[in-house]
Formats: sequence, structure tokens, C-alpha cells
Amino acid sequence: MPDPSYIVALTGGIGSGKSTVADLFGHRGVHTVDTDAIAHALTGSHGRAIAPIRKLFGEGVLAENGALDRALMRTRVFQDATARVALEEILHPMIRDEVDNALASDSAAQAPYVMLAVPLLFETLGFRGRVHRVLVVDCPVGLQRRRVQQRSALSPAEIDRILATQVSRSLRLQLADDVVSNSGEFASLSPQVALLDARYLKLAKAKASTGLKWQDL
Repeated sequence: MPDPSYIVALTGGIGSGKSTVADLFGHRGVHTVDTDAIAHALTGSHGRAIAPIRKLFGEGVLAENGALDRALMRTRVFQDATARVALEEILHPMIRDEVDNALASDSAAQAPYVMLAVPLLFETLGFRGRVHRVLVVDCPVGLQRRRVQQRSALSPAEIDRILATQVSRSLRLQLADDVVSNSGEFASLSPQVALLDARYLKLAKAKASTGLKWQDL
């Protein structure tokens, strides 16, 4: 079965700029597997998670087009921990299956390395043991709050609830192998990404010579 030579996990707190950094790697030709995009597809109007979600939670959690009403469900799971666990039990195995398929694809196997974007890498099980290296996108918590407020309709209380479900900034930095600082101007990101891309290409080349597969880690 095809196997990528090297897998880098990309993570960071809400509003840190993960998508922006992922796009910069993508512009450099890096193959990316995005678990958030996978989750959106699974909970879209024709996603395979919709049937079990409808069965468990009822039609009321779906939007008019048949997709999951993400805002409504977000409110529900923050208010009811059992609902959050139930939703995760539906989604997480499906996301892992889709990631496995993506990492076993020909396009992933032919890439020097794969960027696996996992927003909640440290908060959930199932991915940390599958990657060779962890890249954290970092910025101060106050800046995270401001960015989320600017891009969404979330209230300050909702943002704080989301932040409370994520590991602390200090722990995230402690667990990181590499860090992209996204506290300044957008122009500061490209040089950081270029250096990391060169590093990962070198590490991937070294790893390829060992013959290890990601399933063996």
C-alpha cells in the first residue's frame, strides 16, 4: 500500500492562523490533509455522518439544506457534555478513516512529505502517534480572541468556552517540535514557512532511507 515518507502535524489554537500557514505550505506544493475539511464534508448535506447524527439527535440539529447546523450543535455540546461525547463517537472514527485513506493515496505516497492539519491534535486521541513531527502555529491568547471576533459572529463568552476546551498555549508550545510565530504581520510568515519546508524536505529524505512506514511508529 502506498505510504507517505514523512508526516508533519500542523496544529494551533482557535484564531492562531493555522489555515493561513497551511495555505502557504500548499503554495509551495506541499500535500495537505485537513481534518477540519474532512469534518465539514462528513457533516455536509450529503455527508455520511448525517444519517447517524439525525438518528441520534433528531432533525432539529440539521439546517434546511440537510447539513449539520454547526452553530446550533456547537451551543448544544457546550451545554451538554454527553452530547459532545456522542457527537465525537460518531465523527472521530469517520475522520480517522478518511485520514487513513488520504495518507494511503498515491498522491500522498508520491509527496516528499505530507502536512496533516489537526486543530485539536493535543486534545483528542488518534493522531499524535501517526506523525513524525508537530508544527504549532502560535500567537498570544488575546490576539486569538480578537481574530475570532473579527471573522465570526461568536460572542466573547462563546470564544472563551472554546478556548477553555483547548490545551493552554504554554503546553502547546511545550509539546511542539517546531513553531510558527503568527503574532506579527502576514509578511513574516512566508520566511518561516520556507525555512520549515526546507527542514522537512531534509528530514523526509533522511526518514525515507530507514524504510519506516507511519503505521510502524
